[in-house]
Amino acid sequence: MTAAEPYTVELADDVHAYVQPDGGWCLNNAGFVSDGTTTLLVDTAATEQRTRALGEAIAAAGVPAPRFVVNTHHHGDHTYGNSHFAPAATIVSHAECRRETLANGRQLHLLWPENDFGDIRIQAADLTYTGHTTVHVGAVDAEVIHPGVAHTVGDSVVWLPHRRVLFTGDLVFEGGTPFVLMGSLSGSLRALDVLRQLGAETVVPGHGPVTDPSAFDRTERYLRFVADIAHKSHAAGRTPLEAARETDLGEFAALPESERFVANLHRAYAELDGAPEGAPLDVAAAVRDIAAMNGGRMVACHA
Repeated sequence: MTAAEPYTVELADDVHAYVQPDGGWCLNNAGFVSDGTTTLLVDTAATEQRTRALGEAIAAAGVPAPRFVVNTHHHGDHTYGNSHFAPAATIVSHAECRRETLANGRQLHLLWPENDFGDIRIQAADLTYTGHTTVHVGAVDAEVIHPGVAHTVGDSVVWLPHRRVLFTGDLVFEGGTPFVLMGSLSGSLRALDVLRQLGAETVVPGHGPVTDPSAFDRTERYLRFVADIAHKSHAAGRTPLEAARETDLGEFAALPESERFVANLHRAYAELDGAPEGAPLDVAAAVRDIAAMNGGRMVACHA
């Protein structure tokens, strides 16, 4: 499968989104903010080649190379390119994102060993925060906010109040299936309320096309569907895989990566069992179930 070429969207004269179609596994979005003297990059990309293309897009916009890189979470599609911009750029993330980046190492290589990721050196954050911080991008203030445990334990969103633009990371998959295996289902629902309260007009999701706050409602509908199925199936003694195979996804069946449903049930079941939000799960077991829902084959890395 050949993905479409990435493209840059000018959201304002000082804010750009960098979108990588089709937004599937390992094809994330990034973005950059610059006042013309200083540049902040939101996330990187999964491969050396794609990260270099991102750097070229920044240069083509006529702004300086990044002085800061904010990672919205630790997954390799968002962090593998960090070392391409360091040490010239300071890497910023939530403290738990730094810990998970180091603990998980070459995580994408383990899932897709045949994929050519290029020269990838794991680079975790130089500067961490826990609740909220502001990165001053010259004359522009970029608020970096931890919305709680949601997609992962160390999520960040980047909020630009002067433009009403919000980079959500993987709290939002626009046109794709949400994924909470490594975070929290209940926490993700609370995080959506945090995002709503910011008052964004433009939303840059972690995957998929640039959108608006209606994406929060679409995400919530899916998550509440997962919660409802999990409650019924857990009470009936079905395993997550059994429940997933028996479930009619209805309006969500057409979403790409629908196999993530079974992984989301793994997280929902853990919370029903009383596990703390974000508690480590048997990821290998969930990945095997994802493959089972994908016709017995591991899902493809699109990068």
